[in-house]
This record gives sequence, structure tokens and C-alpha cells, in this order.
Amino acid sequence: MQPRVYPRAQHPISRAAISDNALKVLYRLRDAGFRSCLVGGGVRDLLLGREPKDFDVATDAHPEDVRRLFRNCRLIGRRFRLAHVTFGREIIEVATFRAPIGAEEEDDGNVELSEDGRILRDNCYGTIEQDARRRDFTVNALYYDIADYSVLDFTNGVKDLHEGVLRLIGNDPEQRLREDPVRMLRAVRFAAKLGLRLAPEVDDALHRHSDLLTTAAPARLFDEVLKLFHSGAAVTCLDELERFGLFAIMFPQTAECFGEPDSGSGVRAFLVEALTNTDSRIQDGLGVHPAFLYAALLWAPVQREAQARLDAGEEPALAWQQAASAVLERQAQRVSIPRRHALVVREIWELQQRLPRSQGARAARLLTHPRFRAGYDFLCLRARAGQADPDLCDWWTRFQDSDEARQQDAVWASSGTEPAPVGSRPRRRRRRKARPAS
Repeated sequence: MQPRVYPRAQHPISRAAISDNALKVLYRLRDAGFRSCLVGGGVRDLLLGREPKDFDVATDAHPEDVRRLFRNCRLIGRRFRLAHVTFGREIIEVATFRAPIGAEEEDDGNVELSEDGRILRDNCYGTIEQDARRRDFTVNALYYDIADYSVLDFTNGVKDLHEGVLRLIGNDPEQRLREDPVRMLRAVRFAAKLGLRLAPEVDDALHRHSDLLTTAAPARLFDEVLKLFHSGAAVTCLDELERFGLFAIMFPQTAECFGEPDSGSGVRAFLVEALTNTDSRIQDGLGVHPAFLYAALLWAPVQREAQARLDAGEEPALAWQQAASAVLERQAQRVSIPRRHALVVREIWELQQRLPRSQGARAARLLTHPRFRAGYDFLCLRARAGQADPDLCDWWTRFQDSDEARQQDAVWASSGTEPAPVGSRPRRRRRRKARPAS
């Protein structure tokens, strides 16, 4: 299969737009006699005039070859053996060209499939032409060859990119989704983030085979959820996930709350408000914490669980603690949340109970809570969605923005007592002299 070759004069990609560290990897592989290409989303984004989030390299060098060339390299992965070349906080991922399943003997341990056709292990190496056919979407099977700075297109990806179409590679969409069900989530994300429309056969395959997502590992779905909702198009992703039935598979408790006849629309409105806020922060270049996203996604289920426990007579603090544990435990069966993030989720929820009750001296102490800002932001988010008192949010806004003297006035005012005059000192209590023993 011969690629469509776009020489440097026929495409807009400039080396000035490529990470210096990615160029170092590309050049060193080339100088060592290997073929090295920038591949995937980095090439796609550069062709669209967008700034890539990261840069991936594909090569005919095996992972062990890459490790010998770079001291700052480590090999990772069992399912796909990859080389990570680290430059401070930047990681350049290097993958060896892969061959189609069945191209080599499968009893050598390099390829392993599940009973339903899902790829469990795949370290069967091949040519660049074979590697292009193994990728998921045509717009992701584009290669920027550092040898002559040309773009290589094996699957008509450039044409699909210009026409705004997201198309799976190959003639059997169902088989491609069985190989890796997470491709369904990638399809939703790329379409939403890049403004592409799904090819009709892809749209149909997602509708018919959404249940394949139940076979994906919960730990892997954690990262995929972050990519979806931190893409800058989170609201669109939510709409599309619901359209294909994928959201209910990943977040069944939240989907059940969406379906409540009395409160469902309000529950969804709150989540849309949270995702709109996330999109705004992403577009403004601000940070977003994974725990805040998951706190919003699971807020309705934890409220429902806590209320059921309160109605059963449980003490409020214990009811909320037990509710948080139950909701997070059930969620882990579909999308697992690392413990370090789950602890922050619980703290954000806990603060929703403490912020309304923290007046007087408690308010000043609560400002020092390590998760105060996240809890306060969550409270104001709830207020905008009509789930909390806006005046409470305003009070905390003024309180934390005040100087120390005004904070002290607010503390005294809310406690109902008068502050001591400025400059006065509290009277010391005189110690009584001990009487001699008689």
C-alpha cells in the first residue's frame, strides 16, 4: 500500500511548531539509522493549525533499541510495550510500528486476544504501512517523516480532515470497536473537540455496540473520562455520551438520578453548569482538578444516598460519611477513582455540610482547610444551579477577600458578641498565692 505523500511545500507543518524535545528524539532515531515519524494527534492538530497537547513518535526501532539510545528512557506497558523518553515534565512517547493481528505466529506470546476479540496484549511489530492500518481513525493515521519533512497519508486521513469527517479505519467498524471498546469514547471526544461529524457507519456502530464498553478496565476509564471532560468541549461530550448510551454505562448512579421525574432535570442542569465552568477554565488556560470533576459527577447520587440514610434515622455526619463510601465503592465497579483523588472528592462533599454552619470563629479556622477553595467553588457552583443559597456564597466571598481586621469584625458580628476595643488587652487573671499548709 503506497501512501499519499505531501511534500513540505504542500502542508503547513513547521518544525518551529514541534516540541524541541520531540525533535531531539526524532533526529537521534534517524541518525541511528531508524525511521522516525511524528504520528497521530500531533500531526492532525498541526494540520488543523492547533497547538498539540503532546507529541508521539512512531519508529521501526524496537523498545529496547530506544532505551539504548536514550538514558532518560523507561519502558512501560504490558498490553502495548512503549518507550517513554522524559525531559523534565515532558514525556515523548515512542511506539514501534505494529503489524496486523495474525501477521505473525500468535503462540509466541506477543499477541493475546480475549474471547470477545478484545486485544489484551499486542507486541507484534511490523512496517509503517501496517502500523497505519492498525490505528483507530483515519485522521490519526498521519505521519510526519523527519527524513524529508513530508506528511504520509495511508488512509485518506487528510481528505477526511478537510471534509470534517471522523471515520474508523477499515471496513468493519464493529471489529475495530471489539478490539478496543475505548475507541467509542475517543470517537466522542475527537468529534466534540475538533468539531468533526461521525461517519454514518461509525455513528451506527456506536449505537449498536455501546454495551462493549462494559468490558473496558475501570482503571483505564478513569483517564478516558478526564480526557473527555477536560477536552474543552465537556458539555458536548456529555450530550453525545448520553445519545449513545455510554454515560449510563460509566456513571449508572448519576444516570438514574437524571431519570428521576421530579429532580432529574435539576440534577442534569447542575452537572451542565459544572461542565460549562470546566470548559471555561480550560479555554482560559486555568487548571482543573480531577477530584472536582468527579465530585460534580457523583454529587446527585451521594445526596440521594445520604438522604435515604437520614430518613432511616442515622446521625447526619455518619450518614454523609457512609453515603460517600457507598457511592464511591459502587462507582469503582465501572470507573475507578484513585485513592488520592477519592479522598479529595470526600473532602469537597464534607465541606458542603460545614460551610453553612461555620460562623463565628469557625469560619476563620475553616479558611485554613486545605480543600477550602475547592469546597467554596463547589458551593458557589451549586448556588448558580439553584441548589444552594446564593447569599451564603456571597458571604464566603466577602469574608475570604477581606483583610484580617474585617474578618475579625465578621466573626464577632456572626457570633453575636462585641469585639474588644482596638488596642485593648484582655485582663490577666491574678494567681492566688498558695496558703501554707497548716
